[in-house]
Order: sequence, then C-alpha cells, then structure tokens
Amino acid sequence: MNQENTVLERYSEGANERQDALCCPVDYQTDLLKILPDEVIEKDYGCGDPSRYVREDDVVLDLGSGSGKICYMAAQLVGEKGKVIGVDMNNDMLSLSRKYQEEMAEKLGNDRVQFLKGKIQDLALDVDAMETWLQSNPVTTVDDLSKLENWKLQQTGEAPLIADNSIDLVISNCVLNLVSDAEKQQLVNEIFRVVKPGGRIAISDIISDEFIPEHLKLDKDLWSGCISGAFQEQEMLEMFHDACFIAVSYDKWSDAPWQVVEGIEFRSATLTAIKREQTDCIDKGHAVIYRGPFSFVIDDEGHEFPRGERMAVCERTFNVLGNEPYKEDFIGVIPAQEKEPKVWCAPAGTKRPATETKGARHSINTENSSCC
Repeated sequence: MNQENTVLERYSEGANERQDALCCPVDYQTDLLKILPDEVIEKDYGCGDPSRYVREDDVVLDLGSGSGKICYMAAQLVGEKGKVIGVDMNNDMLSLSRKYQEEMAEKLGNDRVQFLKGKIQDLALDVDAMETWLQSNPVTTVDDLSKLENWKLQQTGEAPLIADNSIDLVISNCVLNLVSDAEKQQLVNEIFRVVKPGGRIAISDIISDEFIPEHLKLDKDLWSGCISGAFQEQEMLEMFHDACFIAVSYDKWSDAPWQVVEGIEFRSATLTAIKREQTDCIDKGHAVIYRGPFSFVIDDEGHEFPRGERMAVCERTFNVLGNEPYKEDFIGVIPAQEKEPKVWCAPAGTKRPATETKGARHSINTENSSCC
C-alpha cells in the first residue's frame, strides 16, 4: 500500500465533498469561526483545537493545513504583527485554502496567512519550486534523477521552505498520524528544527492505548481515516522528548475513545512541549521552591526538586520554570544581589542555603499570594 497516495486521494475527496469519517467532534472557539467562509469550515477535518495555544505576535506554522480553517482562526489571534503559515501536500486542499486568502486578508486587515506546498516530514523541501524545476528538467534517466537529488540538496540548504529556528508555535490538527511510521521520527526532528529556542508546539492528534498490529496499518481506509497510523500514547511522548523537547505533556485528553478497533482505543489528545533555550547554564544565585503536592519532582534535564526546598538553579532553568506550564508549581527566588556570573549547571539535589537568599524577591503566582 502506498500510504502517501492513499492519503492524498482521500483528502482530495474531502476537499470536494464533506467526509464525516475524517473528523471527530471538537468544540472550537466559535467567535473565531464567525468570519470564516462556510466552505472552509465544512471541509476541515480534525480532532482538536490547537488554535487555543496561539499568542499575539506569534509566527505560527500549521502542519497539514487542509482547508485553512485553523490557519484563519490563528490569524485572528496573532494580530497584525503576527504571521501564520500553512503547509500541505494536497493540491485540492491548497486550492481551497488559497481560494479565500484575499477575502480573509480584507477581513483581517492585512495578508498575514500564507499556504505553502510541502511535506510535513521534510519542511525544508519547497515542493512548488521542485515542480517548477521539473518542468524544465524532466527525470527520464538515472542521471536526471541524480541531478534532481543535487537540486534538492542545494534548495533545502540555501532556501528551505521553513527556515531553522523561525517559528514561535507549531500546531497541527490530526495530521501526524498520516505520515508513514518510517518517517515519523524525521517528522518530529523537523518540527524541532524549525521551532525557535523557547518556542512551543501544540499537536492535536489521534493516539492509541496499544501498539497497532501490522494488518490494521495495511488497511488503507483505517490509515487514511487517521486511525491505524496513530502514535501509541507513550510512544508519542517519548518521541518528542527524545528529540530534545522539554515540558512534553498531554494538555488535552479525550475521556471517551473516538473509535475502538479490535479492542484498541483511539482517542483525541493534544500534546504540548517547549524547545529549550540554546544558551549556557549561568549561575547568578537563583533558586526555586517546588510547592507540591508530590514529595519531589524531576525535570527533563535531571534537576531534582524536593517539596519546599530552596533548590539552586541556573538562570536558564529559572526562566523556564517561571513560565508555562511550570509556573503554577514553583516559587522563584530572585537574588537581592546577583552573584558574579559563572558557567554552571546545578547537579541534581543542589540546595541554595537560606543564608544565600536573604532579602531575595520571591516570584509567586498572584492567585496564591494572599495573606491569611
């Protein structure tokens, strides 16, 4: 089975006529749907709403942008200084999403949405540019194929479709499961490549509670229907963690499965994560206190945080723990007078004595800071 061709055919059908089997019920932010064309809404297929993670001024990348619905929703949230890029390989879906660009630019106040043709597992390859090149350089011999490969290497190196470290937020809605198993790690690595240090991801997708047997993966209807290509629930977390994302977690998790096939439960979930800052660990005297309720926690870099203890951290770790999704769980201790900066990452279990933090400012979430 050629999984890619099967998916392209299924979604071409979905671009021309509504396919109810391609999506599961989702509560979208209805206020963001009001200005969208009916056709964009009707022919969108997904299992979550990653637009909820968009912030003002973000540069957002939507993988498998389809009809453009999530892109046009995100465009209302990024504001006039933000930008939204949709990437899709299906010509019919690209035609549908681009059809309304001018109309939506007028409604939004500027043209802040762009749709590009590309594979989400190879975000460097500009497929439109490749197709243009092929018109003048058809591949009919082995030598021609070699020339094409050389062109691709040059294009992806000099003018990648999506540049390294260029995206604030990568989102996707029920698309990663359509990529072949052999290319899923490459897909995750590409997501990591394009996200800015400190940037985020919000991936809504279908996951399975068990690993999926091969005979189900060979079923073209189950594969193109976003079922048999699903990540196993723990596998998905591990793959993003292994790619060096931090704060990898399931922020949304559907209580009831969308489908059950041969006893395997398939449900919608939204995975979020952060790309760590690519900076040195500099010690300036910062500390954090883990609030609880667990006796201790360990972060993705191996730092240990016993409940209630002032633990030494470098400035980079301090900044990470002071933001989403950690900030509700930690109290930041900012030194009254910073130490002489030095390159240092606190070994696991290193405490910051209270004698070193006298007069420090305690960064506490305001919801929990009232006196009794």
